[in-house]
Amino acid sequence: MKVLKFGGTSVGTVESISAVLDIVKKSHDAGEKPLVVLSAMSGVTNLLTKMAENAAERVPFDDDLKFLEERHFDVVKKLIAVKFQNPVFTKLKLMLNDLEEILQGVSSLKELSPQSKDLIISFGERLSNYMVSKVMEQYVVEAEYLDASHYVKTDTNFGHAHVNEVLTEQLIQSLAHTHADKLLFVTGFIGSNEKGRVTTLGRGGSDYTAAIFGAILQASTIEIWTDVNGMLTADPRIVKKAFSQPVLSYTEAMELSYFGAKVIYPPTMIPAFLKKIPIVIRNTFEPEFPGTIIQFESGKSIFPIKGISSISDISVINLSGSGMIGKSGFSGRLFTLLAREQINVVLITQSSSEHSITFAVNPDDATKAVKLIEIEFELELEANKLQLPTVEDNLSVLAIVGENMKRTPGMSGRLFYALGRNGINVRAIAQGSSELNISVIIGKENLGKALNAVHDAFFAQLKKTLYVFNLGTGNIGSTLFKQIHEQHNFLLENNDIEIKVVGIANSRKMLFDANGVDLENWSTLLDAAGELSDLSSFIDRMKAMNLPNCVFVDNTASKLPSTYYEDIFKANISIVTCNKIANSGDYAQYKLLHETARKHGVDFFYETNVGAGLPIVRVLKDLMMSGDRIVKIEAILSGTISYIFNNFVGDASFYETVKKAQELGYTEPDPRDDLGGVDFMRKMLILARDAGYALEASDVDLGAILPENCLKATSVDDFYTELLKADLYFNELKQKAENEGKVIRYIGKLENGKVTIALEMVDQTHPFFSLSGSDNIISFTTERYKDRPLVVKGPGAGGEVTAAGVFADLVNVGA
Repeated sequence: MKVLKFGGTSVGTVESISAVLDIVKKSHDAGEKPLVVLSAMSGVTNLLTKMAENAAERVPFDDDLKFLEERHFDVVKKLIAVKFQNPVFTKLKLMLNDLEEILQGVSSLKELSPQSKDLIISFGERLSNYMVSKVMEQYVVEAEYLDASHYVKTDTNFGHAHVNEVLTEQLIQSLAHTHADKLLFVTGFIGSNEKGRVTTLGRGGSDYTAAIFGAILQASTIEIWTDVNGMLTADPRIVKKAFSQPVLSYTEAMELSYFGAKVIYPPTMIPAFLKKIPIVIRNTFEPEFPGTIIQFESGKSIFPIKGISSISDISVINLSGSGMIGKSGFSGRLFTLLAREQINVVLITQSSSEHSITFAVNPDDATKAVKLIEIEFELELEANKLQLPTVEDNLSVLAIVGENMKRTPGMSGRLFYALGRNGINVRAIAQGSSELNISVIIGKENLGKALNAVHDAFFAQLKKTLYVFNLGTGNIGSTLFKQIHEQHNFLLENNDIEIKVVGIANSRKMLFDANGVDLENWSTLLDAAGELSDLSSFIDRMKAMNLPNCVFVDNTASKLPSTYYEDIFKANISIVTCNKIANSGDYAQYKLLHETARKHGVDFFYETNVGAGLPIVRVLKDLMMSGDRIVKIEAILSGTISYIFNNFVGDASFYETVKKAQELGYTEPDPRDDLGGVDFMRKMLILARDAGYALEASDVDLGAILPENCLKATSVDDFYTELLKADLYFNELKQKAENEGKVIRYIGKLENGKVTIALEMVDQTHPFFSLSGSDNIISFTTERYKDRPLVVKGPGAGGEVTAAGVFADLVNVGA
C-alpha cells in the first residue's frame, strides 16, 4: 500500500480537489491500495483560529461561519450529483452546528483554552476529509471517511501534542483487519488524549499523520502532494534558477527543512525514517512530474551540494568573557537554561579559545533569552568574568547542505568566495564534523543576493546570470543592446551565461526591470515608462536592488560617471567602460580605482579605452602576468589620424585629405580635436600606467601634427584657410618620405618609462609601413618577442567594434 497526503492548496478549490480525485483514483485503479490523508482547505485553519479568538473577545463570528459553510457547500454542489447531495449537506451542517455551539460556549465564558482551540481547529480537517470522501464515493464505493482522533493517541499538550506510539500503533494496526478493503480518507493533524479530548499535532501535523499511518501499516511509499515540484535547490521565489532534486537522503531533507525549506517539517519524517520508508514530494498540479524521493541513501549527484536553505529573520546573541575559559559545564548550563524556557537555538558557534559563544534564536525570543542569561549568570556578570550579552538583529542564516560535501574539497572556499565577491559580510559560521552542512549568518538585507550568488557558485552547470546597469544609449550603447539580444541564445547554449540588462539610463530618462528589460523594445519602453534621469538616483537604485553578479556599464564620454566609480566598487559592483576619462585623469585617481576594485574583489574592464574592440589592454596584462618584460610599445591609436596619413600619398594634398576625412565622418566637427593628438595621448597614458609606470598627462611628450597657426585659428573655416596655407610644409614632408622610400606615421612610443607621440617616417621593415584605411596598430617588443614584435592590428573605431569590445569585457566579468 501507499499513503497519499494532500496539503491545503491541494484541497483549496473545486479544480484542485478534482485533481486530487484523479490522482487517488489512478492509484486505486492501479491496485496500490492508497490511504489518503487530507489537510483542511487552504486558509480554513487560519479562519478557524480567527473565529476562536474573536469568540473569546465576543467579536461576531457569524459571517466567517457562513463563509466556511459556503466554501464547503460550493464543492458539494459542483462535484457531487444532485441526488446524492442532501445527506452530505446534512452531515456538514451538523458539524458546523457543533462548531457554532463550541464557539458560543467560548464567547459565553470569554475564555479560549488550548483544549477548546484544538477542538475548534480540528473542524477544518474533519470537514474537508468527510466532504472529499463523499465526492470520491461516486467513483469508488469503498471510499470512507476516518476521523484520526480515534486512532492517533497523544498526551494533553494541546497545540503540540506528543504521540503515544504504543497505543497508536495498536489502534492503527487494527485498521488492516477492520478496513482492509476500504479507500480511507483520514483527517490529518489531529489526535486525542486518553480521555478522548481532541488534540492537534502542531506544525506539519498532517504530514506527521501520514508518516505515522505509513510507518505502522508498513506502506511502500508515503507521497506528500503539495504545490511545488518536490524539494528544490533553493527558494524559487528568490532564486529563479532553482530546480527540483530527484533524490535526497532523510538527513539532507531534514537539514534543508530545518533551515527554512517549507515543503516538509523535519519531525514529521521520523516515523518514515525509522522504518526506511521512502517519502516522495509530488505536485498536485503537475502530477506527471516525478518530484523528489527522500530515502535512506543520498543517491548520486553531479553537484557537490543538494540545496541551499535559509531562515530569513534571526537574532544573534553574543556572550563572552574570561569566566568561560576552561569552565567545564558552562555551555551545558547555558543551553539547558534556554531549553527549559522553550527557546529554540538555531545555530551555535564558539571560538577555539572558549572566550565567546555566539548563538542564533528567533527574534521574538531574543529579549527573553538575554534576561534569562543575566539572571542565571548574575554572579559572573557582577565579577566581570562575563560581559553583558549583546544582541544583533536583522540577520539571516544561509545553509548549504549535501552529503557529497564531505568528499569534495574546497566547499568552504567556494562558499566564501561567492559571498565575498558580492560584498556580503559573514557574521558567524557553523559546520558540523559530518560536513553535511555549512551555515553562515549574514545581514538580512543581503539574503536574496547571497542565495542567488551561492546557487550560481555551486550549481556550476547552470547558467551564470550577469545583471547589467547600462549608462548611455547612443551609438555604442544601442549597438551593445542589439549584440546582447542577438547573442542571447548562443551565450546560454555555449557559455552558460545569461546577460540581463536590468537598468538603462541616458541624459533624459532611466528605466529599471529586475527581470531584464526587453532589448527588442528598450527604446520604446524607456520613452514610455522611464523616469526622469538622475545619475545619482540611478546608482542608488542599482545598489538598492542588491543583485548578485552586478555590472555597471559606462557607455558615455562624460566625466560625471567616473566620479561614482569608487562608490560603485565599494558596493561590490564590477565596472565595464569605454569611457577613458577615469583611467587617463590624475594618476592618484587611476591607482585608487584599481586598488578599490581589487580590494573588493570585483572587475574593472576597459579594453575599449585604447583600441575599441582590439585586444590590446588584455594582451598587455597577459604578457606582464606571465612574467614577460615590456621593452617597448609602439602604436597608432587614432583611426582618424591613421586614415589621414594612409591616404596622404601621391598627388593628394594634406588639406584635401583632411577635408575628405571629415566628409566621410572620420573626424570630429572640428578636425583639430583629432589632429591635436590629445585622445591618442590618453590612450598611450593608459597603456603606460597599465605597464606599471606612474605617469601623468603632463609627462607625455606630445608632438604636434599641425602648425601653430592652424591650432590658433578661431573657427573651423579659419582652420581650413590656415591648413591650405600650410600645404607647402606638408608636401615637403611627403616628398622627403617618398624620396627615402618611407611613409609618414603619427606614432606613440613607450620606452624606458617615457611616452612620446610624434610624426615619424618608417620604411618597409617597420610593421606600420603597410597600414591602410583607418586601422589601428600596436607593436609589443618584449623579452620574449624581441626579434619579431607581437603586433595587433584592426579597426580602432566605430560603433560595432567598440560595442563588441564592451560586450567581450562584459562576458568576462567574474570569469
